[in-house]
Amino acid sequence: MVLTINVAVLLAVIIIVRLRRRTEARKRSDEQLTVLIVLVFGVLVAPTAFGQGVADVVGQLANGITESGR
Repeated sequence: MVLTINVAVLLAVIIIVRLRRRTEARKRSDEQLTVLIVLVFGVLVAPTAFGQGVADVVGQLANGITESGR
């Protein structure tokens, strides 16, 4: 039996664990590492169907906000 772990899922779990910590306990380098992990996660998820769906929803939301401001 071979266990495979999707890197994007692993990064998502790491992000959730890191963001659940109290803000006061974080150092600047710790926050920078979290940002780097989130960026890598975004790059891994972007080409997937889920990533495209999220991009479409955010695009429609931004378009709706822009149209309501006119």
